[in-house]
Amino acid sequence: MEKRRLVLVGNGMAGVKTIEEILAISKDQFEITIIGEEPHPNYNRILLSKVLQGDTTLDDITLNDWDWYEENNIQLLTNEKVIYIDREEKMITTNVGTTLTYDELILATGSKPFILPIPGADLEGVTTFRDMKDTDEMLAASKKYRKAAVIGGGLLGLEAARGLLNLGMDVTVVHLGENLMDRQLDEAAATLLKKELEKQGMRFLLQKNTTEIVGQKRVEFLKFSDGETLMCDLVVMAVGIKPNIDLAKSAGLKTNRGIIVNDFLETSFPNIYAVGECAEHNGIAYGLVAPLFEQGKVLAKKISGYETTPYKGSVVSTQLKVSGVEVFSAGDFIEGGERKALKVFDEQDGIYKKMVFVGKKLVGAVLFGDSKEGNRLFSMIKKQADISDTVKVSLLQPIGGDSGESVVASMASDEIICGCNGVSKGTIVQAIHEQECTSVDGIKACTSASRSCGGCKSMISELLEITLGDQFVATASKETLCSCTDLSRDEVLDAIRNKKLMHTREVMNVLGWSTSEGCSKCRPALNYYLGMIYPLDYEDENESRYVNERLHANIQKDGSFGVVPRMYGGVTNSDQLRKIADVADKYNAKLLKITGGQRIDIFGIEKEDLPKVWEELDMPSGYAYGKTLRTVKTCVGETFCRFGTQDSMSLGIALEKRLERVGSPHKFKMAVSACPRNCAESGIKDFGVVGVEGGFEMYVGGNGGTHLRAADLLGKVKTADEVIEYASAYFQYYRETGIYLERTSKWLERMGLDNIKAVIENPKQRKELNERLEVALSVQQDPWKKIIHSEKLKSELFEKVKV
Repeated sequence: MEKRRLVLVGNGMAGVKTIEEILAISKDQFEITIIGEEPHPNYNRILLSKVLQGDTTLDDITLNDWDWYEENNIQLLTNEKVIYIDREEKMITTNVGTTLTYDELILATGSKPFILPIPGADLEGVTTFRDMKDTDEMLAASKKYRKAAVIGGGLLGLEAARGLLNLGMDVTVVHLGENLMDRQLDEAAATLLKKELEKQGMRFLLQKNTTEIVGQKRVEFLKFSDGETLMCDLVVMAVGIKPNIDLAKSAGLKTNRGIIVNDFLETSFPNIYAVGECAEHNGIAYGLVAPLFEQGKVLAKKISGYETTPYKGSVVSTQLKVSGVEVFSAGDFIEGGERKALKVFDEQDGIYKKMVFVGKKLVGAVLFGDSKEGNRLFSMIKKQADISDTVKVSLLQPIGGDSGESVVASMASDEIICGCNGVSKGTIVQAIHEQECTSVDGIKACTSASRSCGGCKSMISELLEITLGDQFVATASKETLCSCTDLSRDEVLDAIRNKKLMHTREVMNVLGWSTSEGCSKCRPALNYYLGMIYPLDYEDENESRYVNERLHANIQKDGSFGVVPRMYGGVTNSDQLRKIADVADKYNAKLLKITGGQRIDIFGIEKEDLPKVWEELDMPSGYAYGKTLRTVKTCVGETFCRFGTQDSMSLGIALEKRLERVGSPHKFKMAVSACPRNCAESGIKDFGVVGVEGGFEMYVGGNGGTHLRAADLLGKVKTADEVIEYASAYFQYYRETGIYLERTSKWLERMGLDNIKAVIENPKQRKELNERLEVALSVQQDPWKKIIHSEKLKSELFEKVKV
């Protein structure tokens, strides 16, 4: 049967969740194309605040990586915006001229941040907080500027303020209303929240109407309607969102505030649907993730031809932590008229709880400081449960009173654990028993619970403990290799060795993987571990590698690729430069950039040209995409520098040729500085060398990325040969004991510097590690013979270098 062409406009959470639901029930029905305006794969927008706070990276919040699209035969077009829909011809056109025909079209265009229509809104330093680009802009500003103003005291504004506070900025929140989070909290809870946030360092200007943003080129201060001003050099507008309906309006679809849809998410024109923040159902456009995912489930069944219960709208709830403070609200939580309230306030512990009733039915609730009862109350609100026979105040206590019985244990089977994804306690218990999901990661894979905001992880862990009993400690509490298995990394490696498992699928079958094909997390990990354990016998599975590794280039935001040939120690010559220039001209490179690793990155190469580019360069790959040695950065050293005490270039080249190509748990960066001035930045590398009088100091575990970490001193040696010996042993020990995708900075903290030193400084163990590394190196393509520090190397080098 010929597949129907399904096009999704929007690569956000709601749209891609709909695609996931479609794949789960009718994987072979559609030929799917997704078009996204951002350069990234699908990520969790809810967790952008964690990226802003410095706790997390984009990779950490990515929901579906590049490989997921490829594995599911989905064409992903990034950095493209659909600008035209031809309803009659069933065709869409993007801003770069791409045209696609469709049988079914889903619009998931999301929302746009509201920009105050005031003078100065276009100044440099004025941003919103909506996507990764905004987050990057704020992160960059925090490194140069100190005073930030956040306009908007809602949830998004407070998350932005907390992140900027973490980054060391002075933060003032400017809010038009009388109370913070006035859509989610009543006056009492908002007052408590304000006091708590003030203790954390935030400042607030309430009932302030911003009328102008003033500055020459960059923002300098805000003006308010009462004549007062506020000095600032960064302004974050978080004053609300509005559905992005521009494309739908231009196509002639019925719109109001959002794109008008019926109970099956159908728009006013056949075969065109809308889902998520852009959709308006019965006069409501939802902005929280749970209703959007409910819509996605209904639409997936409708578009796949299955019978489904129509979507009838959602009762919304908010359960979260605002700057570490537990907050919950749901339903109609403002009393008045027939709505009557019951309130409990513990001033000593800062806990406030309110329930709102209409007759004998609970219709709304607000919890502050302790939100454990939130899910139970929300379930009662949704079901419109009659509480005639219930003592009302008991609803704010776990069943069992002081007996110590947990809230999770007291919940009914149909009560919701994961509000974002609509997963009930019964569904999770069923997954534990029937699908043998015995860890939080396993539950996430089986049910999607905890996949979005992650706020329910503690409840899932508690439910696992209750359900599993004595088995819980051995399974649920450990860190599993991935969500396809309940085995840890060490258990998987032990089984590979003991059972002599030789292939990734053999590992999955024998060890009882929950998914026969594995996932994009475990396949590359197993491929690495098998190659590390059996360097001579294992045949690397190219299909188990990440897309950049398979193509030997880094995919860029426009879909083209960056190619980085290796330049040992950052040293090059005129022949190499001519090759790079010729290739750049021939294949219309968009940019040549000197990288931080002292190489040249050739940007803008098309995928089909990659094999020819590498052939014509005739240079080794710099593995800028690889989980292996990336670069060895060097200074010019004693040969040219009047401060240099050692020959840093020769040693750097020797190290790079020694360790290139062989796989490691994550990227591995090195540097060699000829003197303590440290021009090669050896103090923030995975392995750094600093030349001193009479020898070399070796530093390990450094990281110059998001999680900045200064390297620790491993030891001091006298000769370059010893540096190579120690570096090789250290690299091999990391290879053998590191967790896949664990940088050496984290590995060192987990293993302990003293423990690593004890191994590397032991002559016998150091020798054995080097011998095992030799075996791994021996099977690499075009392996380099061991290079030693010598006058011959130096003379050969400088015959080629044009000074």
